[in-house]
Amino acid sequence: MTKFKALLFDLDGTLVDSEHFHYQVWNEILAESDVQLEYSDFLRNFAGIPLPGNAKRLKELYEIASPLDVLITRKEELTNQRLITSTIELMPYVEETMDFFLSKGIAMALVTASKRADVDELFRKNGLGKYFKHLVTRSDVAKSKPDPESYNLAVQKIGFAKNECLVFEDTVNGLLAAKNADLTCFAIQGDEESHEKLAGADRIFKDFKAATAYITANELI
Repeated sequence: MTKFKALLFDLDGTLVDSEHFHYQVWNEILAESDVQLEYSDFLRNFAGIPLPGNAKRLKELYEIASPLDVLITRKEELTNQRLITSTIELMPYVEETMDFFLSKGIAMALVTASKRADVDELFRKNGLGKYFKHLVTRSDVAKSKPDPESYNLAVQKIGFAKNECLVFEDTVNGLLAAKNADLTCFAIQGDEESHEKLAGADRIFKDFKAATAYITANELI
């Protein structure tokens, strides 16, 4: 396998434990329509899907009266408000993993379906911004994941060939975006029940500690 010169990271669920945060925000909005999601249902059916897609699906599924654009705006505004007052933890072994890659001089980019404003607020609180040479957010593309546009843009920005870039993702949607862009993708997913649906990944690991050990042992960087 070619040695990788650039690493491309998803954000939500891969680097930060934000899925429960988004679940809580959605339930706060859905409560206005007397609807509540189970967390297991959210993880299975909504995690890793960009806001417009989730808003459309929830509106149709629960016959929510609000127009789609109003529902999307409501989620964006409430997310911004709750980000200011909430603490979103890093996923296991993220900080030491990022420090290790940084020490190796590997170029790193963030590729996320979150809006730039949300990313900026998260970075302000957790300090992850120092690791990334480039950011590609939902605000930077016309089509978000699973469309390959965001990963193609990240590869263009970071300046390496696609076979020199390695992606880290945690959901099917993100995996599809990476593979649609013809990139090598390692899935990082602690929920072993989700591993089967991530079978299209080049490798699957429970956490970054295991992924880093594999990368080091096989001299992939």
